[in-house]
Amino acid sequence: MAMTKQQARWAMAKKGFLDMLPLNLAVLPWGILCGSLAIQRDFSVLEALLMPLIVFAGSAQLVAIELIANNASLATILFTTFIISSRHFLYGLALRDKLKLLPTNWRYGLGFLLTDELFALSGHSKAFVGQLRLVYALIAGGSFYLFWLLWNVTGVIAGSYLPDLTHLGLDFAIAVTFIALVIPTIINLPILVTVIVAGVLSVLFKLMAFELDLVAAALVAMYCGYLTDRLQQKNRSKSDNIMPVLPEKP
Repeated sequence: MAMTKQQARWAMAKKGFLDMLPLNLAVLPWGILCGSLAIQRDFSVLEALLMPLIVFAGSAQLVAIELIANNASLATILFTTFIISSRHFLYGLALRDKLKLLPTNWRYGLGFLLTDELFALSGHSKAFVGQLRLVYALIAGGSFYLFWLLWNVTGVIAGSYLPDLTHLGLDFAIAVTFIALVIPTIINLPILVTVIVAGVLSVLFKLMAFELDLVAAALVAMYCGYLTDRLQQKNRSKSDNIMPVLPEKP
């Protein structure tokens, strides 16, 4: 029995919510850490709630809280958060062709909801194509936003009544979340090279106390992945040009 348009929308909305649910739950420690850290760094409750409500970027949020608490200059805060969030520029470029023809409200809404988690669910070639897939993206991204707010509110409450939660190792949830996002995307050799190089260099640069360790590791890793892809294409074209010589018929 064929579904009506309304039923199809509800089915796609349900799928978007359920697909994002594991990631919604996985960021619980991260959200609690962000909310509690803001309170413990003498932010007001309103300020602590406005951070996830407006910023909606976990890593940038954590860094900005620490910088503000340490009275860093506005230029330092803006530059640091810009560097940390620069990967979203690549996300936008990757999805530009799919989103550029959408109405402005859709583009702004999906752009705001385009987190690492939503981008991880956007690898399908038909992602964001058609109304049903737009509903999927909106519900998936919107549910993550609501859960992120919920976990931050929980952290704000916990930070007001409990001791310093930063010593509980909740920040490990950040690494776990990104590992869970990256592993399923390793589908070919260039991506594997990129992941390995990024992991090794990030550790080496950290041990060397290099301030832009993650940014430098990411740039070098992407270039290595690009070179690997070009080498594969070159080898493939060479093999295609080598035609077998068949013996002549008598």
